[in-house]
Amino acid sequence: MALPRILLITPPLTQLNTPYPATPYIKGFLGGRGYSVTQADLGLELVLTIFSEAGLRRVFAAIEAGGFELSDNARRMVRLQRSYLATIGPVIRFLQNKDNTLAPRICHSRFLPEAARFDNIADLEAAFGTLGLTDQARHLATLYLEDLGDLIKETVGPQFGFSRYAERLGMSATSFDAMHEALQAAPNLLDQMLLELLDALLARVEPDVVGFSVPFPGNLYGALRLAGRVKELHPAAKTLMGGGYPNTELRQIKEPRFFDYIDFLTLDDGEGPWLRLLQYLGGTLTEADLQRTFRRNTQGRVEYLNTAQAVDIPHTEVGTPDYSDLPLTEYLSVIEVLNPMHRLWSDGRWNKLTIAHGCYWKRCSFCDVTLDYISRYETAPATLLVDRIEQIVQQTGQTGFHFVDEAAPPLALRDLAVELLRRQVKITWWGNIRFEKTFSPDLCRLLAASGCIAVSGGLEVASDRLLALMEKGVTIAQVARVTDGFTQAGIMVHAYLMYGFPTQTTQETVDSLEIVRQLFGAGIVQSGYWHRFAMTAHSPVGKNPAKYQVVPVGPEPGDFAWNDLWHEDPTGANHEKFGPGLAKALYNYMHGVALDEPLSFWFDFKTPHAKVPRHLIQQALQDPGKPDFAKQNQRLFWLGNAPELSHTEHKKGERAVLTFYEQAEDFEVKTSAPIGAWLHQLLLGLTTDYDTKVLLKEAAATFPTSVAGMSFEAFLTTPTWQLLREKGLLIL
Repeated sequence: MALPRILLITPPLTQLNTPYPATPYIKGFLGGRGYSVTQADLGLELVLTIFSEAGLRRVFAAIEAGGFELSDNARRMVRLQRSYLATIGPVIRFLQNKDNTLAPRICHSRFLPEAARFDNIADLEAAFGTLGLTDQARHLATLYLEDLGDLIKETVGPQFGFSRYAERLGMSATSFDAMHEALQAAPNLLDQMLLELLDALLARVEPDVVGFSVPFPGNLYGALRLAGRVKELHPAAKTLMGGGYPNTELRQIKEPRFFDYIDFLTLDDGEGPWLRLLQYLGGTLTEADLQRTFRRNTQGRVEYLNTAQAVDIPHTEVGTPDYSDLPLTEYLSVIEVLNPMHRLWSDGRWNKLTIAHGCYWKRCSFCDVTLDYISRYETAPATLLVDRIEQIVQQTGQTGFHFVDEAAPPLALRDLAVELLRRQVKITWWGNIRFEKTFSPDLCRLLAASGCIAVSGGLEVASDRLLALMEKGVTIAQVARVTDGFTQAGIMVHAYLMYGFPTQTTQETVDSLEIVRQLFGAGIVQSGYWHRFAMTAHSPVGKNPAKYQVVPVGPEPGDFAWNDLWHEDPTGANHEKFGPGLAKALYNYMHGVALDEPLSFWFDFKTPHAKVPRHLIQQALQDPGKPDFAKQNQRLFWLGNAPELSHTEHKKGERAVLTFYEQAEDFEVKTSAPIGAWLHQLLLGLTTDYDTKVLLKEAAATFPTSVAGMSFEAFLTTPTWQLLREKGLLIL
């Protein structure tokens, strides 16, 4: 029997700058097992359809025909429609990096029509400097698109949002009624455009199986709208859904109407369930063999099938993500906000890859640690990861990588960095980490040498009491030293910050802001974002609210989605009122502004003085750490090239000169002849043989103590050793 033709769809809308990785992962896995798989990012295609001259003509015609009651802003935009029609094509090409020469016109002439998004425009000179002309233009072009998005939302597409498409319908939806009602309504203009794109895709692929990845609440409406169309046009085709939203929200689904659109809903990693479903559809497995799969049975009831025989596909066997048939040159590099880390999310083409499956820590009390995507931790060898990286670079022509782990393990990152350097694979990468002490300054320098440009990590609530309650496994002093190590290595640091954690007091909220002020004042965190604590059903707080002294107040589980839980915090502060002030303070701190203002400056209500010592972070940074001699069992690693050895005569006898030729500078190390010969041999080995790990104690065993006139321990305190450490001799 022929294998089925498979179509994988990312529905609107995830990101405009780069493909969401779910469909490339499944395509790579299934393609490696012989299946014919086509993938499409209908979110991107919808945006490119709307934001074209032809698409905007349809939008403006529908607005004029629809009799909408327009705001002053919308009325102004409709009057400027000729300008929008004339500029939309060039702006999209510019954001696709196909015409960067447009930047001066966007910045220095009245090229773009301007509406409400331009009213609160930041000081671009301060934000981008005098050289960032292209970035300034990209930010202005993004505001222009957001203006058009606002017009669409006000009129022909009330569900539209660049990253939150119909999100309201999917969020905390314990009942399917609102979604069902929206899907039964006649398609609006944007729905029509989306369905036209699907019709063309179905005609081209003629799939037997259509899969939808739904990572966020805002993808659900589009996925179900599309799935309904598949049922109309290809009733024999089977529709499947998986992704982050079902994994967290739909684990207890009982709603039969959902299965008017979707035949099979899978949970957690898709590889195993998909393989078994395809074998079931091909007649080689029975229903009883399905894995982590919901479906509606012949009696009309929803049932969950999960055979005990199934095992998860190991992380080493999931294959390489396959981006081959996605339109990689069509994605848009936008700059929505001037936060430097958020820019990495929205600007540039990043290949997404996972270093390890799950989280190696999996204890944080606010996190969904009971779910498979966090609780099942598996690693892959660095050699395999770099094989995958090289394949993806060859496929896409892009060398930027976003490692999308919950928290990338430091030792796995170390091995990956060494392997990248060993093979001379040049990539640029960033990812999410925990600010734990394993990230020593030397490890940070190694990661930077392998291409790391930025890390994000959870500082969460900057209070040692609450960090312990959260089971974060870090302290404020430790966070300070780790972020300093990354910053010194030239790696940008973004801190996730949280307010409103159960039992957090007004004093602790103010003290947290003081810690954040000190971190930015010390220059060791460059970016941050405050999140309001949310209680979820699959987190330790959600499962044991009494331990955290919160009172759940709903919603009760319904037949559809269930994850976010409402709660009261009787022993904590009035968390709601702190949000605007915390955000405003952070925005200013990121730009180096108002760091000396009293904390009360940011709030329009009375707040207590901080009780945190004013120099807490500075004192933490003065900890000298372990001396090198105490690192006997750690590995030596040399970032530089092999030196040349020569000798000179000196009144005290022959001296060795090691000459180093490096990327940005040449330098010399002068020492005694015996130590020079030993150093030359050591560095030669470290440069040419990455596979042999040389521990510090092994280097000590070969040190020429008898002729050097000093012990190895004494040598580690000399200017010669300190210079080499400064120039790239690492102890890992």
